[in-house]
Amino acid sequence: MKKVYLCAPLGGDVTANLEKIRQYCRYALLCGTAPVVPHFYAECLDDSVPAEREIGRSAGMSLLWFCDELWLFGDTVTEGMVAELQFCKYLNIRIRRIQQNEIQKVLGGNA
Repeated sequence: MKKVYLCAPLGGDVTANLEKIRQYCRYALLCGTAPVVPHFYAECLDDSVPAEREIGRSAGMSLLWFCDELWLFGDTVTEGMVAELQFCKYLNIRIRRIQQNEIQKVLGGNA
């Protein structure tokens, strides 16, 4: 099973962004992949505390080594996402931008 790293915004409205990543995770699972979702670290770390945010970012980046692809979601690319994208380029990991209409085709109209 292909392992895909889900790359999407987390900071700002963490609650709303976690809800979006749940949708993206469901999409990835239904596409037959094993999603790698570092956003879920925000369930046990406080993203508003810089030291804890950095722990989560570092742990997430360490997972990229094991991934076959990075799937990029949303229209916003944050500073953390830029670092993930650059690391993928360094590791020669394929980057794929996922459009909302692709998600809707798999999840239906409520996506």
